[in-house]
Amino acid sequence: MVTKVTQMKQKRATQLSVDALAKQIRSYASEVDVSLLTKAYEFADKAHTGQQRQSGEPYLRHPLAVAKILTELKLDVPSVVAGLLHDVVEDTDYTPENIKTEFGETIGSLVEGVTKIGKIVFKNTQEKQAENFRKMIISMSTDIRVLLIKLADRLHNMRTLDALREEKQERIATETLEIYAPLANRLGIGWVKAELEDLCLRALKPDIYQNLTKKVKSGSGSRKRYIKSVLDIVKKTLKENQFKCEVYGRSKHLFGIYRKMERQGIPFEEVYDLMAVRIITDTKMNCYAILGLMHSLWRPLPGRFKDYIAIPKSNLYQSLHTTVVGPEGKHVEFQIRTEEMHKIAEDGIASHWVYKDGGQINPKDERVFAWLRQLLEWQRDLPDTRQFMTSVKTDLFTNVVFVFTPKGDLKELMNGSTPIDFAYAVHTEIGDHCVGAKINGVITPLRKPIRNGDTVEIITSPTQTPSKDWLKFVKTSKAKAKIKHFIGLEERAQSLALGRKILEREARKEKLSPTEVMKSKEILLAGKEQGITTIGDLLIAIGYGKISAQHVLRPLLPQSKMQEGITEKIIRKTGIGNNGVKVRGIGDILINLSKCCNPVPGEEIIGFITRGRGLSIHTINCPNIDELDCDKERLVAVDWDKKHAQSHAIDISVLTLDRPGLLAAVTTAISETGANIKHAEISTTEDQKGNFNLVVDIENIKHLEKVLKKIESLNGVLQARRVHKG
Repeated sequence: MVTKVTQMKQKRATQLSVDALAKQIRSYASEVDVSLLTKAYEFADKAHTGQQRQSGEPYLRHPLAVAKILTELKLDVPSVVAGLLHDVVEDTDYTPENIKTEFGETIGSLVEGVTKIGKIVFKNTQEKQAENFRKMIISMSTDIRVLLIKLADRLHNMRTLDALREEKQERIATETLEIYAPLANRLGIGWVKAELEDLCLRALKPDIYQNLTKKVKSGSGSRKRYIKSVLDIVKKTLKENQFKCEVYGRSKHLFGIYRKMERQGIPFEEVYDLMAVRIITDTKMNCYAILGLMHSLWRPLPGRFKDYIAIPKSNLYQSLHTTVVGPEGKHVEFQIRTEEMHKIAEDGIASHWVYKDGGQINPKDERVFAWLRQLLEWQRDLPDTRQFMTSVKTDLFTNVVFVFTPKGDLKELMNGSTPIDFAYAVHTEIGDHCVGAKINGVITPLRKPIRNGDTVEIITSPTQTPSKDWLKFVKTSKAKAKIKHFIGLEERAQSLALGRKILEREARKEKLSPTEVMKSKEILLAGKEQGITTIGDLLIAIGYGKISAQHVLRPLLPQSKMQEGITEKIIRKTGIGNNGVKVRGIGDILINLSKCCNPVPGEEIIGFITRGRGLSIHTINCPNIDELDCDKERLVAVDWDKKHAQSHAIDISVLTLDRPGLLAAVTTAISETGANIKHAEISTTEDQKGNFNLVVDIENIKHLEKVLKKIESLNGVLQARRVHKG
């Protein structure tokens, strides 16, 4: 009897959930296969039986929530079904083949595309993140719905992040802020981007999040009254001029407020555009007419007008933006667009969806996904996962300029791009052979930034090849990747020849035949620790200075000669360097912590073999490492040596309001964390801000975070951050 009652409850729960999903889908699509939704729900329920989330709730609530988000994105039934099943392969014994057998090839491929790479062992979190992202990019190339399901999955995970331990919250939130929120922006899904950013702020800076929430809430009454007075004037004016419009106020999301405060170094009280007025009209022509009307009511602020209708953003976003000096002298932002533009601005790719084409994009909308093709090209050309992720992040966060070819074709580049970037945007061959450029008909240096609206002509020569110096000024990831690829191949060939020459010379010194040495398998033993399996790679390692020729030849020498290397071997095995760093698979070598990024214990690091200055240690995300990627054969795996820990002097910048006693409060706060101030410089700015430049002894990255958090908690402190001198 109990079993029957339980079954009835489960059936009722199934029907309620499926009915809710079906109702939502019917609001934007006429055909809904309810039987398929029911089958997927029951399949997921059975697969996840007994599983719980970290919060203690039944696991099925997660895929159900993901499916609901997908209906809010207005996706088709196969996508919603895949959302219900997206964790089945990862978290249960079912395989992709089981899903394809039960639900067909399309849904099975979607689920397989979303499934995380949980069973592969990676060297570090950056590599895992990059490989995960690579798989997603490859899946997206055949069906963009994979990314949309992944975004829905990440959004619900962020909504329920509180159940996880603090360290994991920070890792997931950081990844979301660096990758998933910008991806949502690239797809034009504004509401998902905004919510992800706010949730990241809550996880990464909870004190700031709570403080902003409180301040926004406390002043909401007066702001609402003010914006209502503005809306009343706008509506009356539009009606008098016979415009049919929808007019309403829009609040700036918390992360947008925080970012503006941080970027401009201002307190909350000086963020004036917390609310904007949005006007939705019927035609493009009326957008411009209404803009003129608003400018006749209030004086526009110079430099704050943007015409995204004439030149849409890369995600096809279109709107007119202007900021005016409204009533009481307060700044008011206006966004003016048509109904169709508004739909694109809110739903992004969902508003372009072509359900019958199985995830394929309408050709007229392909410009939205030019960046996706670029990502696919990078993931093929950049085998190094860290470099790949750097390129992705750079591209996702870029501001753009629009320039023209001599034939009038429009090219979109990141802000600050040079003629070299433009050349590679046109074609790799043109970039590789670029010797000069004309901007608007005038010969121009290759390092000069291109401006909006410029016409650029590239001059080429068949004898020209990419220069390493180009890496100092190019901006786009494509240009950097192509230059590094060429230089990497060139330097690899040079190192191969040099390594062969060095090994042959050392072999002759030891009365060994170079020919016989090259045929011997024993010489590969020296490269085993570094994963070297071929003679070619071994010779390249010798040419770069990663391995000594004497070490390679040692197994071929008589026993007496081998004994001479015992001391070196002990050093090699322990790998203990100075500065608290351990080196894997390399002999005794001078170690220097790079001044450009000044790594701190706890940060992931990498070593670079310099010529004549030993091993330079950088953080894994150091911008200067990006320039060394074409020399990746000289990159060495290193770790912090916890047994030989030591303090590190770190530069910290603190921006405050100019108030008495703040310096004493800051120094006290630092002392309370157990840190020691080695040097301090204090100055004030013209806008009455205090600027403290401090050098503080730090034990590790967690200690640094503790110090910064303690300083930022002080009343009157606007920002506390680490400073890199490089």
